[in-house]
Amino acid sequence: MITKDEIDNFIDKIPPAPKALKETIRLLVDGELMKAAKIAETELPLKMYLKNLVNKAVFGFKHEVSEVSQIFGILGVSGSQQAVYNYMLTLLSPDEWILFNLTEKTFYELQARLSANYNKILKHLNIVDRDIQSAISLIPASIIVTEAFFKNHIKDIEIIRATKPLDYNTILKRLSGMDLFDICIKIANKWEMSDKVSEILQTASGVKPSENKDINLIGKWIHLLLFYELSQPMFIEAGLNQFLDFQVDFVEDIYEDFLKIMKVES
Repeated sequence: MITKDEIDNFIDKIPPAPKALKETIRLLVDGELMKAAKIAETELPLKMYLKNLVNKAVFGFKHEVSEVSQIFGILGVSGSQQAVYNYMLTLLSPDEWILFNLTEKTFYELQARLSANYNKILKHLNIVDRDIQSAISLIPASIIVTEAFFKNHIKDIEIIRATKPLDYNTILKRLSGMDLFDICIKIANKWEMSDKVSEILQTASGVKPSENKDINLIGKWIHLLLFYELSQPMFIEAGLNQFLDFQVDFVEDIYEDFLKIMKVES
């Protein structure tokens, strides 16, 4: 049903990062916040995306932020880099969602919630690292990949799941030998993101722990955060609770701390 060739064709069709976005990210990596904002300001779709993203309630700003220089100034270098990667991901989003009951608005809401709450986690862990902060941007890519591969095979999937209620990630792995996070890593490589991002993504699957204890810890927090967000009513309604199998044992040691952070920061 879904072959490795189909996956390779999907990856081949993903465009490289547009020139203006690559320049924006390069400047952010160099710490040139205002120069990066000046480039980003010329990209109207990016500007509108950033404005819509940071003015969502989850970010907690009391007054509307409209200029890219303001947005970058508030988010800082790492947060701005994360936001630009979030925008790049929307370039892969389908015009119409078929498998999942999502819209552009609800997908953006998911991105915003993941970013804002992930940043709270990094603050709690006293982690300041641009690559680690950017890793969360690629997590929603796995949802886009699921949509792309399964939307034309809904009846076949229903037959498979009627025998055993498998999540989409497990089904894809059994059919193609690759899981959703493997594919996200290919996207990260195409966009020239760091090897650290790829290792975090693998670990966040919950089934491929890293030998690096620091990377492993970040992967645990991302795995738990993903399930926390996908258990929100709007995303359950969208069908995202069928997306991935929750690895309870993998996150057991951080579960109580996680709930405390979400409760305090909500």
